Amino acid sequence: MTMLNNPQSTLFGGATDAVLSMRDVKVHYPVKEGLLQQVTGYVRAVDGVSLSIPRGQTLGLVGESGCGKTTLGRVISGLVAPTNGELWVDVTADDQREIDRLSALSPKEMGQADQATLKRLKESHLLGSMSREKQRQYRRNCQVVFQDAFSSLNPRQLVRDIVGRPLRVHREASGDELDEKVVELLEKVGLGRQHLLRYPHQFSGGQRQRISIARALALNPEFVVLDEPTSALDVSVQAQILNLLVELQKDMGLTYLFITHDLGVVQHMADSIAVMYLGQIAEFGPTADVFNNPLHPYTRILRDSNPTLEDDDKREKWDLSGTVPNPINPPRGCRLHPRCPVAKAECGWSVDDVLIDTERHAPVLFETITRVQRSSDFSARIEFDQAEPATQFATRVGQLSAHDALDKPVAVEGASVDMSFVEVSDAELAQMQEGRWSSCTRTQQIGALPELDSKKSQ
Repeated sequence: MTMLNNPQSTLFGGATDAVLSMRDVKVHYPVKEGLLQQVTGYVRAVDGVSLSIPRGQTLGLVGESGCGKTTLGRVISGLVAPTNGELWVDVTADDQREIDRLSALSPKEMGQADQATLKRLKESHLLGSMSREKQRQYRRNCQVVFQDAFSSLNPRQLVRDIVGRPLRVHREASGDELDEKVVELLEKVGLGRQHLLRYPHQFSGGQRQRISIARALALNPEFVVLDEPTSALDVSVQAQILNLLVELQKDMGLTYLFITHDLGVVQHMADSIAVMYLGQIAEFGPTADVFNNPLHPYTRILRDSNPTLEDDDKREKWDLSGTVPNPINPPRGCRLHPRCPVAKAECGWSVDDVLIDTERHAPVLFETITRVQRSSDFSARIEFDQAEPATQFATRVGQLSAHDALDKPVAVEGASVDMSFVEVSDAELAQMQEGRWSSCTRTQQIGALPELDSKKSQ
């Protein structure tokens, strides 16, 4: 097993040329409350993602609803501005290695030659530092196919106007020439001239998605963001659209970012997979390796919960308990641990885990809490209105799966409970094998996915 000192930087750098490389991209939305709308926190929709999208390949971005994958796709396509982080465009493998090297240097360590090189790279490839013309070229070269084709198509415009609009905006064609180019695009996606003078409501769901794809291809882009393009379609129509996308990629040399929650679909489409959970990448690797040998419990759970994948009767199914945690205050340590079937002490249990579990499963007991005095995220004194619920709470803490993470025994003093958990750092991606990354703390320790505790699963 190979562990990396700076896993995010290494994941950012690739061995091949990339149409886009992300370094520590974050999107935090402020939460405002009160009459004066003061900021009380931030929703961490995307919380430090570093990925490279190789030219001519398909990267599958997988995760359940609310994990941040659509927000990340909108950042990449320029529809949402990142709160922090860098997006590098059209970089070669040599450029990526040079960017990694220069980014690791402090200002004092960087000489004049290094400063000049970094400035040149930023002006040529970094979104936000490039000239307006180069940024315009990138937005032209990066197109999006949205999940809901009906809402993304103007219901008051004809297909001719919808597909032809990018060509008119960029002054590529007009008049009869525009109509002929629109017809050519429609024929590429399985439609024809007879569909020019129709409105979106006159088409089926699959046909509307074909129109969306035709519009995305109008400017002959190199990179297309596919945001769950088949999730609203019937299974038979899904297969048609997926086969169409594969054919277009071969014919036009396209690069795809394929965003989906369906592992069955991404298995058919993607060369590599990035599994996303609660704003961060949990696992990354080649598609076949991720499916056959997952290195993160979340990936294993997603695979086991998908009914479209081949079922193996001998394989024990893993389940995901509970709901997605609050992205305003994500769990410490590994973000999956409150829901993970193989979580242990080192996964990062904290005071919030116990409080959330009590609120969910023992609401009457939770309502007796009068005060929470925190020393840290891992240590606190919980005060109750009476001594009896304090004793019940202490017993409950000892019965939770987190009990082996206690730094010292729970202490009950009258109507107060003192508890302290072992402090851990937040989980980070680390290279486990060649081309494989995982943020699972336990996997990093033993070099493989932990075995499911049968007693715990029962």
